[in-house]
Amino acid sequence: MGRTLRTLSILLSLLVPVHSTRSPDCGGILTPLGLSYFAEVSKPHAETVLRQDLLAPAVPDLLVGSTKPSRTQINSVKVTELSLSLVPDSGLRLMLGLEVTRLSIRADLHVEMNPEGNLEVVTSACKPTMEEVQSTEERERSILWFSLLWDLVSKLLLSPNEELISLTAQFPVSPSCQLQYLPLAAPVFSEQGITISLQTTFQVAGMAIPLPVSPVPFNMPELASSSPAHLTLAFSEHFFSSLFFALEMAGAFNMTILSPLTTATVAPKITQMGSLFPEDLPVVLQAVFRSSTRVVLEEGKAALKLLLTVHVGAGSPAFQSFLSVNVDMSAGLLLSVTNTRMIISAPDALLEELFLPTIRTEVPAQINVVLSEGVVLPHISSFTYTNINVVIHKDYVLVPCNLQLQERTGAQTTVG
Repeated sequence: MGRTLRTLSILLSLLVPVHSTRSPDCGGILTPLGLSYFAEVSKPHAETVLRQDLLAPAVPDLLVGSTKPSRTQINSVKVTELSLSLVPDSGLRLMLGLEVTRLSIRADLHVEMNPEGNLEVVTSACKPTMEEVQSTEERERSILWFSLLWDLVSKLLLSPNEELISLTAQFPVSPSCQLQYLPLAAPVFSEQGITISLQTTFQVAGMAIPLPVSPVPFNMPELASSSPAHLTLAFSEHFFSSLFFALEMAGAFNMTILSPLTTATVAPKITQMGSLFPEDLPVVLQAVFRSSTRVVLEEGKAALKLLLTVHVGAGSPAFQSFLSVNVDMSAGLLLSVTNTRMIISAPDALLEELFLPTIRTEVPAQINVVLSEGVVLPHISSFTYTNINVVIHKDYVLVPCNLQLQERTGAQTTVG
């Protein structure tokens, strides 16, 4: 219920305690414009949920006999205002206007750690405001309405919703590899927006893998105050190198490539071929990484540095290597975002050694097959990214974008 109004709460609340040995490799900044969009699309859903709660038949009325008003006295509910604004260095301010008894509610929200060691959104201050009424009795009734309505609003805003995908969900990268974005601390509230720093972790075959330590600490870059984006995601150079390292560990890049050569065509250069393979057999190449893949980011471009060992042999009936060659390769990377997935592709490659031209085309092609589905970005279910721009800087990539609410059917709404 009320999945959009609670989205922001879940974005902030499903965090993990700070771990001193961890460091972020990516993150995001939700700008004031993005916060306003959340409020805009949440308003009709908040009204729907409040109507369902307040206009539903009493079964039975739990407030009977108490001094609080009964739900059966309500015949209409209308949300006249719903806004979220930043309180720098503190949290958020929620303003909710309701036509029921002409009541407005202001609540200040912040994030704190609960006894279980997790962080959650709580209200630090909450007060009602109402129009002038004629009698003390009516004013007292309005205050009682506030008590009832705020209970419902708190449930609407702060309760967890299993239908939403949290930041801590695991997303598949390959059949045996999954990634997870773990917030490392409470979000930072500033005039820029809400900044959340994340660390990417990977599991291969259900087991967490240790990643290489980043040589350079990563901090979320400051944005221009005039940024038109709802949200800006940032990914460090280390994020991309960790991604390829995890895929290597999962065996996603172990490649067997059929070459155009045969043992007979190679025999003039390698004299022992005739005794090893009396029959003419196709030559097979097996490429393995001899060192971790490295992604290098420069202004406006990205490159993949591959250090391979290529075993050359014949593959029938079983692979038998007769030559091993070290191959260094540099492949350009193209980065784009579709919906909530980053598409990474290697359209071309250069070999420092041109001894095996087949490798130059086949290795990037197989990398593209592995990454063809894209890498799921941190996001909340029911929202997608639009007006996306991918900007490559030295050491990090920025993805400014707008949020767009989607209906359950997958069709986008016209809001925003």
